[in-house]
Amino acid sequence: MSALPFLSLLVLLPVAGALAVWLWPQGEQVRLVAVATVAAEVAVAMALVACFDGSNPGFQHVERAPWIPPLNIHFLVGVDGISVLFLPLTPLLFLGVIIAAWNVPRILPRFYYSLLLLQLAATIGVFCALDTLLFFLFWELSLVPLFFLVSLWGVGPNRRFAAAKYTLVMLASGIPLLFAFIALALNHATVTAAAVPAGLAFDLPTLLATPVSGRVQTLVFLLLVVGFAAKTPIFPLHTWLPGIAMEGPVGVTALLVGLKLGVYGLIRYAVPLAPDIARELHWLLASVGAIGILYGAVSALVQTNLRRMLAYAGLSHVGLVLLGIASFTVQGIQGAVMQTLNFTVTAGGLFLLTYFLYRRTGSTDTLSLGGAIHTMPRLGAFFLLFLLAGLGVPGTSGFPAELLLIVSALTTHTGAGIGALFGTVIGAGYALRMYRRAFLGPVTNPAIAHAQDLRPAEFALALAYASLIVTVGLLPSLILDLIAPAARLWLERGA
Repeated sequence: MSALPFLSLLVLLPVAGALAVWLWPQGEQVRLVAVATVAAEVAVAMALVACFDGSNPGFQHVERAPWIPPLNIHFLVGVDGISVLFLPLTPLLFLGVIIAAWNVPRILPRFYYSLLLLQLAATIGVFCALDTLLFFLFWELSLVPLFFLVSLWGVGPNRRFAAAKYTLVMLASGIPLLFAFIALALNHATVTAAAVPAGLAFDLPTLLATPVSGRVQTLVFLLLVVGFAAKTPIFPLHTWLPGIAMEGPVGVTALLVGLKLGVYGLIRYAVPLAPDIARELHWLLASVGAIGILYGAVSALVQTNLRRMLAYAGLSHVGLVLLGIASFTVQGIQGAVMQTLNFTVTAGGLFLLTYFLYRRTGSTDTLSLGGAIHTMPRLGAFFLLFLLAGLGVPGTSGFPAELLLIVSALTTHTGAGIGALFGTVIGAGYALRMYRRAFLGPVTNPAIAHAQDLRPAEFALALAYASLIVTVGLLPSLILDLIAPAARLWLERGA
């Protein structure tokens, strides 16, 4: 048990900030309340990481309180080496979103910032929930703020349609998740020969220790994979992604692309709760991953808009993470977790830089760009660094993650691993091609000719992300050593 309720504080602090936003007397200054709240969230999360025992593979900072006692449902939270680093990186990305849209929400600013803070609370809840129904609650609550953020502050004419499509797809994908968790709870009652509802169990530690028959495992695994696949997203359940990328607020899109909650769900729940079937169906995860890599890379290659290119690039990179999960090796799961963490900084950072570019030029289409490096050298330099990190260039945080994933894939699924290498080559093609069109060459757009480079707050934000990318790229053991014990326990549970 934790001496301090770090995790409860991390969940409740954004909620308190969302309430404070409405009590602040001057509506135009509510962004200061939001910044202070998110900065405090980062500080608390860093304090938790400092208190975390990296040698302990189990759950730490566990907090438990009754929630729905008749059904044995609890407020149960905790973190391990797989989840702990998401806690500081998540509010750091939210802080970037607030800074990126500093003067944008001129209408309903209180509503905008309160929605962002509630979204942060729900996201943190997803990463630390250890009760399956508590996890499901946070999972579903995260849909509400996003619907309004995209509908009201989107940048495209079809933003309401994009928001409705995303929400409906996520609601539909939540149904198999709920069925899977109920099936596991009923299985516990059957195994323990206890009556329902007294024999139900929804907490993850108990479910991990409960034997599950092959038939139930198959049902649970397929339900969880389908439920998490839409959020990840995994081809072909990705159709909401291009619409959100083009119609939604660019900063908010950074949250959806940078925070891979679906991948986390696969790692935390789908494989550990149905380990035998997951190993039997490793070819399914590997095949879907390989297809996603190639489809996302080829789709990104033909795009002319930075936002759509980055969206499809994320789809390709997620495929590589699936290969790492399907390898069932320590190196594979280390690479999968590290790459998922890397998404938060690189993919999220790229979308924020794209937003900076959009605010200055009014477009993210390469036909309207070109030569941006001449008037915005700092923005162009950071954009190139983040692109290289996404490609896994040595010296960046993407290199150790992609190296672990590719090596584990070549060792366990050689054909899919070769496909991943081919997708990496295509990835270099679409990234450098898009960068050349957007930032190099002559200046033809007057908006670019008179554009201002990164402002001090924007520069500080980009520099913070860049520092993380370079530090982890040069010292990957800082992350890998923290993940390793939990990764080994993750494999032992499925042995």
